[in-house]
Amino acid sequence: MSAVVASTARRDWWPRLSRRGWAMLIVGVALASGGFLFSRKEFLFVAFVLIAVPLAALGYVALRGARVHVTRVFAPGIVPAGGEAVVSLVVRNIGRRPSFGARWRDQAASGILVPQDALLPALGRHQSGADGGDDTARLEYTLRPRRRGVYDIGPLILGMGDPFGLAYAERPVGEPHDLIVTPRVSALPGSGRALSSGTGALHELLRHTNPNSDELIAREYRPGDPLRRVHWAATAKRDELMVRQEEQRSNPEARIILDTTLSGASAAERAGLSERYGRLDSAVELALETVASIAMQLLASGFRLDVVETGPSQLISGGGENSHGGLRGGLRGDAPCSFRTPGGDRALLEGLANLQVPWPTPRVEAGEAPAGSALRTSSHLPAFAVLIDIDEEETHALAALRPYCEPAVAFVLDTMRRSAIETLIDAGWHCIELRSPQQIPDAWAEAERGRIHDVA
Repeated sequence: MSAVVASTARRDWWPRLSRRGWAMLIVGVALASGGFLFSRKEFLFVAFVLIAVPLAALGYVALRGARVHVTRVFAPGIVPAGGEAVVSLVVRNIGRRPSFGARWRDQAASGILVPQDALLPALGRHQSGADGGDDTARLEYTLRPRRRGVYDIGPLILGMGDPFGLAYAERPVGEPHDLIVTPRVSALPGSGRALSSGTGALHELLRHTNPNSDELIAREYRPGDPLRRVHWAATAKRDELMVRQEEQRSNPEARIILDTTLSGASAAERAGLSERYGRLDSAVELALETVASIAMQLLASGFRLDVVETGPSQLISGGGENSHGGLRGGLRGDAPCSFRTPGGDRALLEGLANLQVPWPTPRVEAGEAPAGSALRTSSHLPAFAVLIDIDEEETHALAALRPYCEPAVAFVLDTMRRSAIETLIDAGWHCIELRSPQQIPDAWAEAERGRIHDVA
C-alpha cells in the first residue's frame, strides 16, 4: 500500500499543464506551423507568445514549491469499525518565503474516504523559535472507516498553480501514518464473573509464610488477635493498634478459541456456502467482532485471557505476554497468547485489527504435537470458541478439549457445517448460533444463563 502511494506521489511531483495550458500550447504550435507554411510572420509572433506563456507557467510552479513540515495526529489513536476518527494536521512553513494560494488534500488507502482538495491558508515566513505563529496552519477533518484493518493515511499532497491556471504541480509532504481500525465492541450484559467456578486456579489465598504488605489490609485490633499479626506501620499511622488481615485475591482466567483457518469446506462447497449464507469475509468480521466484545468484557472483569488461534499465531506480535512466534497454531502445539489489564485490552484490539484470516493452508506434518496439547491443563478454565468454518480434525480437537473447559461455549456462525456443530454438542459444548452483530449481547446472555443453570 505504501509503495503505491509513493509511486503516485513521485508521478505527480513534476508540474503539468492544465487543460487551458494544453489548449494554448496546441494553438501556439498550430499557428507556428501555419506561419512557417504560409510565411506569415504575424502568426509566428502570436505562436511564440502562446507557446512561451504555458512553458513559463510550468517553470513558475516548479520553482514556487513550498517547504513545509507536517505533523499528523489521530483522535482517538485507534477507532472501531464504523466509528469516527478526527485527523488533525499542523502544517508549518520552514522556508524563507511565504506560501499562499496552495491547495491541499490527504491520501488514504483503499476503503478510506478523505475530503476533496481545499485551499491551504496563507503561511508566513518561517519564524525561528516561534510556535503557532502566522507560519503555521491547522487543518482538521473526520474519517469514518467502515471495515477493520490498518490503513495508511498520508502523505499530505500540496498543489501549487500559476495565477492564470495554465500549470499545476502536486508534491507529497510528510510521511504516511497508520490508522488502526479495530472490530466493533458490543456492550454485553453482566460482568462475566458468573462464568467463574471459584475453584482451581481462579482464587488464591495469600499465605502467612510470605506476607506482602501491599496485598494485605489492616483493621482494628480485636480481643483474641495474636500479637504476631500486629501491623506496626498502620498502628503508627493511625495511633491505634492495627492487625494484618489476609485478603482473598481473585485471579480468574479464561480462554477464547478463534477459527482463523476456514478449513471446513472445499472450494466447491464454498461457492454453495456463499450463495446460501453470504460472503465468508462478512462471517470473519462478525467472528472478530464477537471475539473483541467477549474479550473486552472478560478483561474488564479482571480475567487473564488466553487467545488461541486455530491457524498460525498472529496475535503474539500484537503485544501478548508470549514473545515467541507461533508456526502451527494453538490447536497444534503453540502456546496461547495471553492478555491482561492494564494494557492488554488495547494490545488485543490492535492485534485483531491486524489479523488476517487466510484461506485453507497446507497441513503441518503429523506427529509434531497432539491436537490441543498446549491447552490441556489441570484447571478447568472457561472457554469460548468462535467458529466460522472448521474441518473434521479441528472439530475433534475441540471435542477432546471439553473435559478441560468449564464452561465450554461455542459461538457458531451460520457458515459452520451442521455435522461439526452436532459433534461439538455431543462432546458437551454449549453451541450458540450467531447470524448478525445485533445477536452478540443476547448470545452472551445465553452463555451466562446456561452457566448459572449448570451451577444451580
